[in-house]
Amino acid sequence: MKLKEEMSAHLVNDILPYWMEKTIDNEQGGFYGRIDGENNLQPKADKGSILNARILWTFSAAYNQFKNPQYLEIANRAFDYFISHFIDKINGGVFWMVDYMGNPTESKKQIYAQAFAIYGLSEYFKATKNEEALIAAQNIFYLIEHHAFDQEEDGYFEAYDQQWHLLDDLRLSAKDANEKKTMNTHLHILEAYTTLYQVWQDEQLQKQLKNLISLFLDKFVNEHYGFRLFFDEHWNPKSDEISFGHDIEGSWLLQEAAEVLADKSLIAKTKKYANAMVNTVMINGFDNDGGLMYEATPKGIKDADKHWWPQAEAIVGLVNAWQNSRDHKYLLKSNEVWEFTKSKIIDATNGEWFFKVNKAGKPYNQEDKVGQWKCPYHNGRACLEIIKRL
Repeated sequence: MKLKEEMSAHLVNDILPYWMEKTIDNEQGGFYGRIDGENNLQPKADKGSILNARILWTFSAAYNQFKNPQYLEIANRAFDYFISHFIDKINGGVFWMVDYMGNPTESKKQIYAQAFAIYGLSEYFKATKNEEALIAAQNIFYLIEHHAFDQEEDGYFEAYDQQWHLLDDLRLSAKDANEKKTMNTHLHILEAYTTLYQVWQDEQLQKQLKNLISLFLDKFVNEHYGFRLFFDEHWNPKSDEISFGHDIEGSWLLQEAAEVLADKSLIAKTKKYANAMVNTVMINGFDNDGGLMYEATPKGIKDADKHWWPQAEAIVGLVNAWQNSRDHKYLLKSNEVWEFTKSKIIDATNGEWFFKVNKAGKPYNQEDKVGQWKCPYHNGRACLEIIKRL
């Protein structure tokens, strides 16, 4: 199948080599923290836990797929740096940010970052059977459950200081609402716990993963099969924004979690939800050029830009909907998104994907090519998923 062949080739020939050739920091260790939108390396930029956990996940997953020793070498490098510099040896958990020499600059414990640490470490354990990685992932799981899980009203709180006291400013980024519970953090805890459960069939983990799926179906998914994004601690919705990328990403991640648990009734339910969510995005989220727009409200499109990661997630979500239904409209649409991605999102000159393009398809050069949020995980994972699924 053309989509599989092209995405496989793109991963092996373009995405992974870019990160292997352009981001390795041979002076300070690990990986550079930033390449800007003009493709200039910023060797003294801070290094983010999200970026580094995602590099760890990507190269571990690539090794698990292809068994290429070069990928394992990069995964080992990512693991060694992550354990040495991002893990808080005194209080446990993962720092948000370190400087270019590896010293903590932001020591807060954002639960989103803890989840990505589990995700990367679990995938690395799959690749290497390195017990240190599994123990580190288990320790972070216990910390999340001990500190962040809301025993009274369910769900997870967002952010803590270095000593695990709940912060007043809980935001993941400046554009987020400062609310106690968010869909985004819960989605990535779900994804992390799904991967951890594949290597560690722990009873408490199983219970909490099952609970997360139920939370999504009961609280996060609205009557139109889109996600509510922000809540207070009592589960009162605090926004009406629609994030098309998260909706289509969540559609397949929810189903994957149910499948990993091998829970037949949850699998049936999440399959139904997955296709309903994809249908909603197909009706409301795609522009006539085949790209997935960024954000809307019930009144209409709020941000028509095409960010890199929603295109990647759309391809996977659409293929998953096709696998569930065998309705070819999903497969046709996934090919359309891939054609848009090839023509507008992939930077054929300098490598990797542009962060985002405007309605006319022009890239925003003020957005990073490599940074805390710009990583090889969404696009790398999409390629790996298509290889496995088609």
